[in-house]
Amino acid sequence: MDETGLKSLLERLPVSWWEADGELRVIDSGGGAFGDRGTAQRFLDTLRRQPSSPRASGPGHWQTQFDGRLFEVNWCGGVPRQGRSRGVAVEIGTGSAADRRYDAFADLAPSAAFIRDAAGRYVWVNHAYAHLYGTTPEHIIGKHVEEVDSPVDAARVLALDKDLLTRGKPVRHTLTYHRPDGSGGQAAGHRFPVQEGTETCVAGIYIDISDYTRALHQRREAEESLCALRDHSGLPCALISAGGRIQQASAAAAELLQIRLSDLVGRRADGLLAATSESAGLWRSWRDLIVRRYRRIQTSVVLVDTRGRQRRVRLHLTTVGRCVARATSIWAVVTHQGIAQESDLAMTASQERILSLLAAGRSNADIATSLRLSRQTVDYHLSRLRDLLDAPNRCALVARAYALGIFVPHSWPPRPATAVPSPRAT
Repeated sequence: MDETGLKSLLERLPVSWWEADGELRVIDSGGGAFGDRGTAQRFLDTLRRQPSSPRASGPGHWQTQFDGRLFEVNWCGGVPRQGRSRGVAVEIGTGSAADRRYDAFADLAPSAAFIRDAAGRYVWVNHAYAHLYGTTPEHIIGKHVEEVDSPVDAARVLALDKDLLTRGKPVRHTLTYHRPDGSGGQAAGHRFPVQEGTETCVAGIYIDISDYTRALHQRREAEESLCALRDHSGLPCALISAGGRIQQASAAAAELLQIRLSDLVGRRADGLLAATSESAGLWRSWRDLIVRRYRRIQTSVVLVDTRGRQRRVRLHLTTVGRCVARATSIWAVVTHQGIAQESDLAMTASQERILSLLAAGRSNADIATSLRLSRQTVDYHLSRLRDLLDAPNRCALVARAYALGIFVPHSWPPRPATAVPSPRAT
């Protein structure tokens, strides 16, 4: 068999052969043990640094460990200082079954792991570690830190390795790194000393937390923006838990209720509402929001401040937390508010209808005809309304109704705030 045929045969066997120059650079290599010349060079560098356990079979024959694999090495003549040399290594085992399972686990684990020698050269890395740099383990193993990281990062890594080897104790920390495209990342994990043959090396296991850190930063920015919007919009608003307790509130909400902001947070929201005819509908709507039958509703309620004064307001309720079956909390925002009164204006349904038609410009006779009432009945109700709203005439009566929040703002024809349509599923 000629040399070409022999090389072809060795390509199918767990063997590595090489030819090196006087400086121990691989000139040619082959065999089925390693997939590329770079790994063969790294294997040769390992042999030069630590020939492992010599055997009694003669000079140039010994066994060595490499990447968790056991090889029988035949490198006759040792390591020459000049000229060329040839050697061959035959894989004779990979340790116990437990070792093989551990090697496979470490290599395919999602956590990035590495082993570096004291000089900063990579002895082993897994796929997750290489992925951080956008490459494969074969392109990192055997390289120095300075060939993988930027000069600034490499200097910091080497300083950490030196400190670890000096102390000899594991450390847990978070570090930053830079990818080949220049973008930065963050990783958290442990770094610890390990024994590789006769040499103490540095090992590390890390989890890339770049996405988590970015999401945390974005969440913090969103919270700050929301707080700025809440505090500077001038709208009275509050975040209410599903159990009905105020978790956050704006300064405008505290001012509306005549209470200190620190005293408002933590109170039950239902203690700020007056009992009205629409209260039962409000609680039904609240339950529908919590169970996500609706996402938001608009309604009208009467708030009671700490002085006992009542004020009708337009209230928008919106659920928070879309990813769960039940809403975790609800934002309540007041968009329109009437002026404060000592007590709620208890108006009958007939009075609300009469006042709505009056606000639309209808005469007393037209109102009587539309509602099928006598003229005297309409006059009586209007007189009662002027007394109730403290209005001297028809124009003042309509103006007071809008000021007190009795009518829905920006609505035509005029519509009482209590006549809020059923919430729509949105």
